[in-house]
Amino acid sequence: MIFNVIRGLHILAVIAWMAGLLYLPRLFAYHTRATACSEMDETFKTMEAKLEKIIMTPAMVAVVVLGATLVAFDGVAILGQPWMALKLAGVVFLIGWHIYLMRARRLIATGARPRSERFWRMTNELPFLAAIVIVLSVTTKFGG
Repeated sequence: MIFNVIRGLHILAVIAWMAGLLYLPRLFAYHTRATACSEMDETFKTMEAKLEKIIMTPAMVAVVVLGATLVAFDGVAILGQPWMALKLAGVVFLIGWHIYLMRARRLIATGARPRSERFWRMTNELPFLAAIVIVLSVTTKFGG
């Protein structure tokens, strides 16, 4: 029973984290059009900071903690499975992307525009591509 509750919470945390990873670059794309120090600029800064601090980062921490708990339940031998290695590679990518977005958010909050609107629109789907790999790895458990 407890395993299923942890797994359910893990899935919910993944959904929240993915929502933020997909939404923040879209906010950046719109933010690049806002005039510095305008009301719209300040609104985007607030939205982006709250998304990071209230949703994305707590959800990422929950994903990692709950995921590690699930591994502990299954036994660390599961880490040697090819599908789990691919899943973990995807998670490492998502954590790296999260960190990249947080650094970009801080730069954008200072008035800098480190990337173009086009860049943010093009990279907006990277987390979803990683999610496809992660979910198919887990659901097929290839090589296991």
